[in-house]
Amino acid sequence: MDLNLDSITVTNNEEGQRFEAQVDGLRALLTYRRFPDRIVFNHIEVPPILESKGLATKLARTGLDFARANHFRVVPLCPYVAAFIRKHSEYHDLLSAEDLQKLLSRSSGATGR
Repeated sequence: MDLNLDSITVTNNEEGQRFEAQVDGLRALLTYRRFPDRIVFNHIEVPPILESKGLATKLARTGLDFARANHFRVVPLCPYVAAFIRKHSEYHDLLSAEDLQKLLSRSSGATGR
């Protein structure tokens, strides 16, 4: 299945505390917990047929851009989001200094989808 990522909209389901993208009746999501000063990213889930097409990256970017726009610190418990931040220095400032140091000192155990 080919995806045009530009045509896929990621929405913030605040009640469900997740970012969602619908593709051909399938839902990909990034779950989170929001606090007054931070957002904790827990888990990315992409249906197997949609894996390795950039959808997880789009979800991660959307979540991180939301955090930046709302001045939240990011706590990346999701291995995919942690690996994404590790590889994209433009998001390093969203982590506390301590969390960033921990993140950068870990070897990359997550892979992209």
